[in-house]
Amino acid sequence: MKRIHSDPNRRYRDSVAPSGNEVRFQVAVEQTDLLVVAREDLSREVAGVVSGLRGSIKNHILFHPEFAESLVPVEVTDSAPEIIRAMATGSAPCGVGPMAAVAGTVAEFVAREFATRSPDIIVENGGDIFMHSTRERVVALLPDPESGASIGIRLTCDRFPLSVCSSSATIGHSLSLGAGELVTVAAKSGALADAAATALCNMLRNRSSINMLLAEAERLSAYGLEGVFAQVDGQVAAWGEVELVAVE
Repeated sequence: MKRIHSDPNRRYRDSVAPSGNEVRFQVAVEQTDLLVVAREDLSREVAGVVSGLRGSIKNHILFHPEFAESLVPVEVTDSAPEIIRAMATGSAPCGVGPMAAVAGTVAEFVAREFATRSPDIIVENGGDIFMHSTRERVVALLPDPESGASIGIRLTCDRFPLSVCSSSATIGHSLSLGAGELVTVAAKSGALADAAATALCNMLRNRSSINMLLAEAERLSAYGLEGVFAQVDGQVAAWGEVELVAVE
């Protein structure tokens, strides 16, 4: 069995460096643990939004337990809460259950709520990120926590708002049916990026599966997938709008 890397202290966050007019703060509500970079400390307000989002999800699951349990797409009604509909819509083309999209969707909804107040806002939720930004950013890629990040994805300001979500079979405790060290997806939708990262990582079992993954990424581009980075057995591949740069 592969050893699963897990860092309860989330030391990967130590490298997040706000600019001179930005602050960083952490918001934890039950199992949701966010790192936020914004132009002002919005921790109290963000906590309130997260509580509301979690409440909507938990209330829906109370009456529709299949929403939490299913590993395949689930249909929801138009009367379902907005975040529930977003998770269902984003996961459907990826062939995974809606909870595969929860972290990226929460990150998007939080960032969207405060984007007017803080045009520069980055919300990271367990490695899944949603960003509004007026300047260029670099998202570091971490396929091996012990070695640290050596490359990243450069994002010019015309790409925002944007979600960058990752899935791994060797990092953390999230369910993965594949064997890839890392799959990172960029998309406008946090739900799609998160669900696609899960689905593509499930496909990644060895080096010979990379071409299949890239073909699936191209199919998902019709739904809004913009780019993907993948690594398995030390081999890397990229598709779409992915500019890799060295990270110091």
